Amino acid sequence: MVLNYIWIAFFVLGFCAALYKLIIMGDTEIFSVMVKNIFDSSKTGFEISLGLTGVLTLWTGLLKVGEKGGMTNFIAKIFGPFFRRLFPEIPKDHPAMGSIVMNFSANMLGLDNAATPLGLKAMSQMQELNPNKTQASNAQIMFLTLNASGLTILPVTVMMYRIQMGASEASDVFIPILLATSISTLAGLLTVCIRQKINILDKVILSYLGVLFLAEGLLVWQFSKMESNEISSVSSLAANMILFAIIVSFIVVAAIKKINVYEAFIEGAKDGFSTAVKIIPYMVGILIAIGVFRSSGALEFLTDGLSSLLGALGINTDFIPALPTALMKPLSGSGARGMMIDCMQTYGADSFAGRLSCTMQGAADTTFYIIALYFGSVGIKNTRYAVSAGLIAEFSGLIGAIFIAYIFW
Repeated sequence: MVLNYIWIAFFVLGFCAALYKLIIMGDTEIFSVMVKNIFDSSKTGFEISLGLTGVLTLWTGLLKVGEKGGMTNFIAKIFGPFFRRLFPEIPKDHPAMGSIVMNFSANMLGLDNAATPLGLKAMSQMQELNPNKTQASNAQIMFLTLNASGLTILPVTVMMYRIQMGASEASDVFIPILLATSISTLAGLLTVCIRQKINILDKVILSYLGVLFLAEGLLVWQFSKMESNEISSVSSLAANMILFAIIVSFIVVAAIKKINVYEAFIEGAKDGFSTAVKIIPYMVGILIAIGVFRSSGALEFLTDGLSSLLGALGINTDFIPALPTALMKPLSGSGARGMMIDCMQTYGADSFAGRLSCTMQGAADTTFYIIALYFGSVGIKNTRYAVSAGLIAEFSGLIGAIFIAYIFW
């Protein structure tokens, strides 16, 4: 229901902004631009879904190999005590737990291409346990919120963009991103735990979180001794090496257990293709609404209004040039990425705004995209409080990014 109102609001606000541009500013091309953007967005939505087909087929096939060989259960057992407390609805040995663990592991390593199909598989497995197939379960909401928070230990992509934009120290955003994404994750976790009455002070939860943040601290300490380019290359190498090691372990363990690895892969791969087809309408729907909101100038008006308001209140507005990245982030990952690149081009990769936009890009994931993708893949229509929980996590990370930027730069 919330997503329905937001979808309508994007069109109405976009139409109002376009009317203002036509009548007050004399922009006679605005409606042509918006109509073109609608068609372009629908094409983009289809292409994204189609592009996911191959990687979904690959990972659902590999997951089936890991499931039959017992590797996903082994990984789930390592993190089982932690995730069982966050997902009490999921039985102890259910395959969904392994997919959830794998998804979060890929996200933390910054491996988006691997995390998405793993997340779709996890959502499908949780849907099997969902008594109301059109309404999001507690487990699915927890999963979506933690994905929206976007906890990433190795922000390889952002650092690579900074290198391309000529930053003198591409990795100077590494620690700020790590801090901002941790804030986002904790905010999302607390929000859902309070709503679902999960004891966040449970010793097991606190122990796992403590180990995670200790590992983050050690990583920061180790990387602080490296050169910028070295951090980027080491991060990329470590992430991809770990990923390939997991793939090989799935295949080898399954082969040792005398599983027909190829047949298991084909069996799982078939699910990936059907899932990719299911998400096309949802992706097109959310992207055309975002396209209208952006191309109409509504986003620009919002940014300018905030700048004027904060300036009148005497608040430092150095962060305003980076704000489009933050405002676009919940709506479109590619849109936010474009805003980040534009900010670095306009103000410089090493400027306050350029660094802040990069920190915002790495602080959280894209709530509406994730909802359309994950819930759309299993036909969920009633998202309950998933949107609000995801946005709380996301905006906590973005606001945290602003404060952290003022501290660092």
